[in-house]
Amino acid sequence: MNSDRSADSPSATTAHTRFALPSLARRALLRAGLTGTAALGATAALGTGSASAAPSTSGSRRRPSTPGEALRELAAGNQRWRTFCERHPDESPAVRQSLTTGQHPFAVVLGCIDSRVPPELVFDQGLGDLMTVRSAGEVLDEAVLGSVAYGVLELDIPLVLVLGHQSCGAVKASVAADESGERLPAHIQYIADQIAPNIDRTKEGDARVDSTIDANVRAVRARLAAEPDLAAKVASGELAIVGARYELDTQRVHRVA
Repeated sequence: MNSDRSADSPSATTAHTRFALPSLARRALLRAGLTGTAALGATAALGTGSASAAPSTSGSRRRPSTPGEALRELAAGNQRWRTFCERHPDESPAVRQSLTTGQHPFAVVLGCIDSRVPPELVFDQGLGDLMTVRSAGEVLDEAVLGSVAYGVLELDIPLVLVLGHQSCGAVKASVAADESGERLPAHIQYIADQIAPNIDRTKEGDARVDSTIDANVRAVRARLAAEPDLAAKVASGELAIVGARYELDTQRVHRVA
């Protein structure tokens, strides 16, 4: 998600990484149960600066209100994180008090349960900034889908980020089970079954696992984008659903196209 390294692997280099966000007219917000609005904003370069946005609940920071602003804020936070310049925002007594009456997060991050990839730290965000949904391998079920939909449809969040990561244990287990034919214990097999269709069988060994991590992110993002209510928000220009990956060795988040 930052512009100084590769958009596809931690070893390659590139000058700029961009998320293409189609420019589409906004539509009026619909507020009736679990219906509503949101979709993509204008093309956003993921640099390290954050754009202006609507006031936060605390008034101490301005809340990103468009997909592009949200992406830039996450990119800036990840830049701070990986350069050890964290601000630990929105943790003050005033913010904590303001959040007792409501919340206005600017992004939904659907990530893995891996303890090494906590979204609030990876993106240097604080209380009330992110709505995080976590499952092994970012696997979708009704509870996960409902959680993402709640953030978008009820809280008007303009960005959903599907965040995979390097050396994902859930993907490794799924690939190993697929190759051995052995079933995994308890409910872990369910996770493997969900990831299995995304296994990249054109590669072998560690390369297969690594490629499958990206393929799984793409598949989860595509499934979310196909949800009718979310798709309508994307089409209207108020929501972006983006795939990304966290590299454990560099702490960098970059786009999975």
